[in-house]
Amino acid sequence: MKRMNSKFAAALGLIAVATVGLTACSAGTGANESMAPSSSAAPSSSAAAPSSSAAAMDPAANLVGSGCAAYAEAVPSGDGSVAGMAKDPVAVAASNNPLLKTLTAAVSGKLNPKVDLVDTLNGGEFTVFAPVDEAFAAIPEKDLNAVVADADTLSTILTYHVIPGQIAPSDIAGSHKTVEGQDVKVTGSGDKLMVNGASVICGGVQTANATVYLVDTVLMPPAKK
Repeated sequence: MKRMNSKFAAALGLIAVATVGLTACSAGTGANESMAPSSSAAPSSSAAAPSSSAAAMDPAANLVGSGCAAYAEAVPSGDGSVAGMAKDPVAVAASNNPLLKTLTAAVSGKLNPKVDLVDTLNGGEFTVFAPVDEAFAAIPEKDLNAVVADADTLSTILTYHVIPGQIAPSDIAGSHKTVEGQDVKVTGSGDKLMVNGASVICGGVQTANATVYLVDTVLMPPAKK
């Protein structure tokens, strides 16, 4: 896992512990004007989402990543599978994925009622870097006891994983401005994509309004000077 500044490491560590056993999805707060907090506390299939041709395509057509086969084996069917996620807006789709329990708890208002991004994520077009549960579990316990009550810090971390607009695997390499406001850098190609040093386990996973990249490490925003 890449070296993290202590403040954000502590924040994410606490997230990892606090979210054990939680399975709901969504979140948000005013860390960035484009992702203002919403009043929704749980994902809803009826949440507004722009129509997308992605779900009508073969949802597995553009998958990249050495872990895609393992993902398909772990979740071969149902709402959390590649085909299942393509049918729902991203917050709902992620909440159905058994590999994303910690992340979806973090974005659902379950950790902090002031941090609820469900309606926002379901209501636009996004590219989402989604740390799997093992990514959160890898955070050292010594960094756990700090910031779940700090809505601004939690939102900063979460929105750093989101890019406005959908970006396909063939176009994802390069620097991209996140909703948090700072850039992430994607390098490599095909099954060897990296995001700020985190490996893409399986990318190009479509939802009704987003393109998702499962990653093996929680992305940490650079400390602002």
